[in-house]
Amino acid sequence: MPTVQNDNLSVKAKKYCIIKYTLGIVHSLYGAVILFIFAFSGASLTLSAIFAEWIPNPYFLLAVYFLALSAAYYLFNFSFIFYRSFILEHQFSLSRQNIGDWFVDQVKGGGIFYFFTLAALEAFFYLLRNAPQAWWWLVSAVWIFLSLVLAKAAPVVIVPLFFKYKRMAEEPLRQRLLSLAARMGVPVCDVFEIDLSRKSLKANAAFAGLGKTRRIILSDTLKENFSPDEIEVILAHEFAHYRLGHIVKLLVINSFSIVFSFYVLFLVSGPLSVFFRLPSFTSVAVLPVLFLYWMAWGTAVTPFENALSRAFERSADRKALEATGLKDAFINTMEKFSRRNLSDRKPHPLIKLFFFDHPPVDERIAMAHRYRV
Repeated sequence: MPTVQNDNLSVKAKKYCIIKYTLGIVHSLYGAVILFIFAFSGASLTLSAIFAEWIPNPYFLLAVYFLALSAAYYLFNFSFIFYRSFILEHQFSLSRQNIGDWFVDQVKGGGIFYFFTLAALEAFFYLLRNAPQAWWWLVSAVWIFLSLVLAKAAPVVIVPLFFKYKRMAEEPLRQRLLSLAARMGVPVCDVFEIDLSRKSLKANAAFAGLGKTRRIILSDTLKENFSPDEIEVILAHEFAHYRLGHIVKLLVINSFSIVFSFYVLFLVSGPLSVFFRLPSFTSVAVLPVLFLYWMAWGTAVTPFENALSRAFERSADRKALEATGLKDAFINTMEKFSRRNLSDRKPHPLIKLFFFDHPPVDERIAMAHRYRV
């Protein structure tokens, strides 16, 4: 009987993942085509000129035009977004969220994206106009700074917007996790819990924040469905990233990637202006071109970023086993995550290349079996 259930679950997980991969690829291509048509047809230039007649201030013009472009892009992509994040999750019994709460989360997420991106874009266009030869490295510095602000603010400002967020009550598990952090030399301000069960059946944990905002975040689904040993080995993995310097390394690597991406954009800005028939790269009409460029850049660097991330995850897995000695708990945790999240345990190499920033579950379990505690 368990074998039949496992086979059925495996088929269900494979079907879910195939649909998810297909939607991701088609959605990205569709979004790129929409942006390309809007920019190449001259529609972006025409619309920006209409807006400019009513809004002479270039910074206010950027805010309004970016809002209009974002809203239009979201509407064109709504069917993909709704199916992928709501219908599909309910179809495979992974979500408990009702449509009203889903819509509220979409509005919150859209607002956060708009204001953070607008701040970055305002800096981009200001420097583009006022430092035509040096803007690429100045913009890079601003964007790196904003990414650090976002990382620091996320656990104390953004997460509470989507979940009920509370400090974990005094209990053995809390003390166990704080003791683990102390034993591994990881500074933690406290342990917090979010009500993920209100929206999803999935389980998760995180070690988030920077400096004084660095904290342990557990979902209630994790507390309810995983043993203390399993939760300890999960957090040991998260702490291992800190101990092994992965967080700092990723910040440095991402910073270099940001700088290089803007330098390449600096080099191709002229040809892009000519190709899309833009009078100037400083015009707000360039926005869809910028988003196309960042989509292309993201696609190009994703395999390298994923490969690096998988290497870090493998070393964090080994460090977690070394720190806790909980080999069986680690294996059980991987099995539970696989079942609850409908993971693709043996993805095709190309899928792994573009979609997996963690090693597939079967690889992690095989590593644990080989590991000698």
